[in-house]
Amino acid sequence: MDSSRRETIVQVTGVLAGSGIILWALLAPPPEGFDGAMQSVLAVFATTLVLWLTKAVPYVVSATASVVLLFALDGVESFSAAASGFASTLVFFLLLLLLLGQSISKVGLDEWFASELLSTESQSPHPVRSLAKYTLVLSFVMPSAVARAVTFIPIVREMSNAYGLSHDSDFERASFLVLGHVNPIASMSLMTGGGMAIITSELIQNEVRPITWLEWATLMVPPVILLYSLSALTAERIYDSRSEITEASNDRNGQPDAQEHTVDSNTDFTRDQTIVGAVLFGTVLLWIIGSLVGLPTIVPAVFAIFVLALPGVDIITTTDVKELSWGILFVIGAMFSILDAMEATGTLTYIVNLLTSVVPFEILTHWQSIAVLLGLAVLMRVFFSTASAAIVVVTPIILRFGERLQVNQLYLALSVLLIVGSTTILPFNTTSVLLSFDRGPLSNVDVAVFGLVTMVYAAVVITISWTVYWPLLT
Repeated sequence: MDSSRRETIVQVTGVLAGSGIILWALLAPPPEGFDGAMQSVLAVFATTLVLWLTKAVPYVVSATASVVLLFALDGVESFSAAASGFASTLVFFLLLLLLLGQSISKVGLDEWFASELLSTESQSPHPVRSLAKYTLVLSFVMPSAVARAVTFIPIVREMSNAYGLSHDSDFERASFLVLGHVNPIASMSLMTGGGMAIITSELIQNEVRPITWLEWATLMVPPVILLYSLSALTAERIYDSRSEITEASNDRNGQPDAQEHTVDSNTDFTRDQTIVGAVLFGTVLLWIIGSLVGLPTIVPAVFAIFVLALPGVDIITTTDVKELSWGILFVIGAMFSILDAMEATGTLTYIVNLLTSVVPFEILTHWQSIAVLLGLAVLMRVFFSTASAAIVVVTPIILRFGERLQVNQLYLALSVLLIVGSTTILPFNTTSVLLSFDRGPLSNVDVAVFGLVTMVYAAVVITISWTVYWPLLT
């Protein structure tokens, strides 16, 4: 059976399963402990997850349908309540950051930065390490891990050519592990680093307590850099590209002829690159200052986009807005709407009570309970095609468990982010991994094994952070 037919079968199954769940809500009496509103909300929640996991219809369509169903099935009292998630700061903040990231790619700042890697590191004895270093640095100004992967894949190809290596070499395997698995980890270091961090910060703001951009950076940069470094070094060691490169260099009489395969590198910024670079610097500066004076994080982002869209600047245009990933924005807005409804009707509390009765938390120690919660997060994460979608569904449920078990809510939310953002078992679990799997020499075994390695590293980093580092700061 070819992949397109298999995909169609999965999609049709998703539509049928979702329809069956809605029919259950319409025709079946509510289970014991449920009322009609709770049954409707749970049915919409389950149907939405099925449609998202099977990708039966575009995300915008399934997200819109979930909002309408919340209202039509009397899960909420009004349509405004059904669409409450779209009023979240998160949706607009992520929209602004997507535009900002798009402007970086549009003016070629990402390509300029990446070309410096080849021009300055093409003869490095540790090219995989250099690749990881440059990807990490770029993550502080370019939120999208997928965009970073797309930027560096041609650079990896060029470096392979420069060293005279084939495209199924150990160097490329290690490099594509860095671009697929390790690269997204960097996005967790800053609150504005990508969808995973933005969603988690919003959930912390709503469910736990206020957290500023600077506080997030203080809490997360050291753990993320440790996790990133361990993962990158392991990728380099799993496939010993250094000996391969040394051998190739010797075969080519000492040094690889990098000059034959270089990307043009120009140290001078263009006018648009200078503007975007200056705006980025100003935005980060305002985020830092704003953390100290109480300026909302979304304000500097609005300022940045407004400047880039001004007449005469015209870096962000109507076309750029049309090309945004509207699907992920609708997914987040719809899921926050569903979570609001689950909270208002008591459905979330019911689910937590049900799972608590199944898992014997009362006989577990404090640390065993935390381990079980993070294990549940990993288990649920495997079913999602993006970590951002997993976090928006998983984190509120885990936080509610943590509240019941009197676990530190802030530490738990950050830990869920670290473990979910570091776990990729199947190629479709993370977009950058799927991209690397598709364009590189990685196998399903490579993806699963290294995904388990980064998951274990995340568990180690969480333990160190929870017991040593975070208590020093809070």
